[in-house]
Amino acid sequence: MPISHLSLRLPHWLALGILLSLVLLPAGLLPKLTINNSPEIYFPHHAPAVTFELALREEFPSDEVLIALFEGAGVLELPFLQRLEQLAQRLALAPQVDRVLSLPTFDTIRGTADGFSVEALLNATLAAELDLEQRRKRVLSDRFAPGLLVSQDGDAVALAVRPVAMDNSVQRLALERTVRTAIADAGLEPHLTAISGQLPLDVAQVRAMMRDSLVFIPGTLAIGMLLLWWLFRRWLVLAAAAVVIGATINVSVGLLIITGKPYTLISAILPPLLSALSIALLIHWFNALSHGARLGLSGRERVQHALDWVARPAFFTAVTTSVGLASLSFSPIQPVATFGWVAAVGVCTLFIVTIGLLPTVFVRWDRGAWPNRRQGIGRLQWVISGLSALGIRRAAWVVGISIMLFGLLVPQIIKVKTETDIFEFFKDSHPLTLATERIHEQLTGVTTLSIVLDAEGRDSLIDPVRLQAIRDLTDWLEARPEIDRAMSMADLIEEMHWAFNEEQPEFRRIPDSGPLIAQYLLLYDGEELRELVNREFDRTRIMLNLNIHGARAINQVMDAIEAHTVQQPVADMAVTIAGYGRLFADQEQLMIQGQIRSLLSAVVLIALLMWLTWRSVARAGLSMIPNLAPVVVVFATMGLLGVWLDMATAMIASVTVGIAVDDTIHLLNGYWRRRHLGASHVSALVRTYHTEGRAIVATTLLLCTQFMLLGLSPFIPTIEFGLLTALGLFSALVLDLLLLPALLTLIHERHKRLA
Repeated sequence: MPISHLSLRLPHWLALGILLSLVLLPAGLLPKLTINNSPEIYFPHHAPAVTFELALREEFPSDEVLIALFEGAGVLELPFLQRLEQLAQRLALAPQVDRVLSLPTFDTIRGTADGFSVEALLNATLAAELDLEQRRKRVLSDRFAPGLLVSQDGDAVALAVRPVAMDNSVQRLALERTVRTAIADAGLEPHLTAISGQLPLDVAQVRAMMRDSLVFIPGTLAIGMLLLWWLFRRWLVLAAAAVVIGATINVSVGLLIITGKPYTLISAILPPLLSALSIALLIHWFNALSHGARLGLSGRERVQHALDWVARPAFFTAVTTSVGLASLSFSPIQPVATFGWVAAVGVCTLFIVTIGLLPTVFVRWDRGAWPNRRQGIGRLQWVISGLSALGIRRAAWVVGISIMLFGLLVPQIIKVKTETDIFEFFKDSHPLTLATERIHEQLTGVTTLSIVLDAEGRDSLIDPVRLQAIRDLTDWLEARPEIDRAMSMADLIEEMHWAFNEEQPEFRRIPDSGPLIAQYLLLYDGEELRELVNREFDRTRIMLNLNIHGARAINQVMDAIEAHTVQQPVADMAVTIAGYGRLFADQEQLMIQGQIRSLLSAVVLIALLMWLTWRSVARAGLSMIPNLAPVVVVFATMGLLGVWLDMATAMIASVTVGIAVDDTIHLLNGYWRRRHLGASHVSALVRTYHTEGRAIVATTLLLCTQFMLLGLSPFIPTIEFGLLTALGLFSALVLDLLLLPALLTLIHERHKRLA
């Protein structure tokens, strides 16, 4: 039995009870919602790079850090250094902190009368024994501190906080607050000029996500409600819309909670998207009820009339939109895949709620008058009539000019670049962007990579030949302009050899004797070596700081490293590139694969659904033309404006195709239904655009407005997703109003000639 028939058999009290249950029951789960936008959840757990990284974490600490930069003439004065040491000690005791690196806690190797010692670079006790110039000379003469913890001129110092393993963004947010509070309590806030790194980046994204949710969810709801009031002037309309939107959004968010999926920057788009789609479908439903009222129908007859006109196209629009969104499930980027299937379920819920439960409620309570043609939605008629009339009267010209325009747009698509640069996701004026730039200027880049070297056998890395090979690779890495700093165990062993030999410059090299190296390692009691080599001395890593952020640039560096190590093998050791930068860069390939699979699957499945809907290959092809063209418009615009294809913009094509096809279905369903009832070609088009046309203009303008609202986000991918999706939907509307009647007219004239 069709759902449209079943809905009128439900008692109104039961339908209303189910509606309210769908609103209230999932709302009870909201306190259990996990907010997490950490980088780890974006990486597919089965990927080789992720598997290797997890294994690496068992032997080496994470390269995730928070970097705080302090500047000013007094940063090497004793009062500042005393407060800096107190700050480092306090943070080291925090349960979220694994290690704190700063001038008072950083190891330096110095020669002694009987060998060498490992001591603090510049703690308060030592600083009290030195004057200002001696302190400056001490920190700047260290092999590792300049560029890492102190600027080259000594006027800026840094504190790096490495967290313990963290599960989510909320923990990172709490740690950043702990650090900021500790800095303020230590009296160092006047000197603080920047906080950046992978951890603050995650925190900044979470803050943007929460702000967007607090602004866009009520914002899209308010816009939709105002439009509904302007169109229909009915309190029942507003009440029904509130219940439908609440049920649709709450069920979808409830699914995230039940399945244990986190609320991310991607899933934050769900509530405003589903709110917009809900109001779009409701406009078609209310428009059909209004049309029934103008025909003099009331009660059950009016609702049945509306169902007859809306239920079938609403079903197919729900299916096609769900398919378009569900195609994102093919993405290997997990939050994108989750967004796809949850949004698809949300659209199905919307159809069931609107077509399955709402009608019997209107049978019971719809007693008021609906607006006449000159009110609300009727004011859109002049736009609809003008464009559709132009398409009918100048069909050949419209089609010809459209082909020419798309011929000009298609070449622009090849200019679209696939790129992800998280530090470019914020505006130039954003505090994180400014902080990152400042740290780059004073210290080193904050993008990290690790070159992991594996040798066979315990203590195999004590061998001078292997250590010299590591030294040679480190020198090559440091010579590259993208790499600000490269640190390896070879550096530390050279420092031990230099210090042991009275700090004579000619001894700053790898010793020729393996037993001597072993003796140095027995004497060494610092922490830095454990950052670079495991306990068995058969695996080591070279830690890199890059001054680049983008996935494309990082991939180019990794390609160069891999090519170099193939041409010049690092002794007999296996080389693997790892670290945060590797995981991030790998997303580029994953994103390309996901985009291709998602778009192709969406197009194929929607085309198949169109064939099932119309039972005609020709009609299915016709219905796809106005909905594939907007994808061309969007990608051509991206190419012209230099907008990157990233995690957010990669979703635009599937979302646009899935939503835009809805209006085409409503129009073609109205046209072919009237033709089946005996109307002429022109009469069927005019009446269709007079009735369904007003609803699709209203719904598209609503969707465009609500997507454009995303342009107020501080997060650039969200801005681009919102504005470009709005552009795609608006171009689809223009094509539906102008190109679609032109195509139908040319097809009709061709059939007449062949008859």
